[in-house]
Amino acid sequence: MRFGFDIDDTLINLREHAFHIYNKKLKQNIPLEIFNGLNKVEIHEPFGMTPEDGAKMWNNSLEEIYYTNCPPYPEVIEILQALETEGHEIFYITARPSEHGERTKKWMIEKGFPVRDENFYCGMKDQEKVTIIQKLQLDYYFDDKPDVLNTLANSSTKVFVKTQSYNKHLTIPRFSEWSEWKHLVTKSKL
Repeated sequence: MRFGFDIDDTLINLREHAFHIYNKKLKQNIPLEIFNGLNKVEIHEPFGMTPEDGAKMWNNSLEEIYYTNCPPYPEVIEILQALETEGHEIFYITARPSEHGERTKKWMIEKGFPVRDENFYCGMKDQEKVTIIQKLQLDYYFDDKPDVLNTLANSSTKVFVKTQSYNKHLTIPRFSEWSEWKHLVTKSKL
């Protein structure tokens, strides 16, 4: 089988990691409950930033956000390693800026993710992911972003949403913990 995965907020807890960085940099103590209630991907509003200031803060913090101690979700590395051992193909498709592609691959390998250069796609817009996913003829694809998942709703690829506060309105099969993924995939085959 061919499995495709978004990285940020699907395999790793990037936004929450960034939220903690914002609290530290801005010398604030905004509680995690506020983060968990956000109904959009962007995290700047609780810090009183405009969208422009939020984008600037995000872009100026990418080094720290992407390459420090951002935690992978529990069990995800072991699951992907098992998929690879079983002979499945694993593809990573991320909208991270292309200049972060090589370092992202290196960071993922250091964390234990099974990564092959030819199966790593980086630097596209969220909407462009759909073209790549269709070209790769993936059997399964996992993501968190509504724009990507809604566009794939009528494709032959079975899509699953990693639950986040901003995607709870989606009616696509979802999971909150990676321990649930196998049940979802098995159920989708019925």
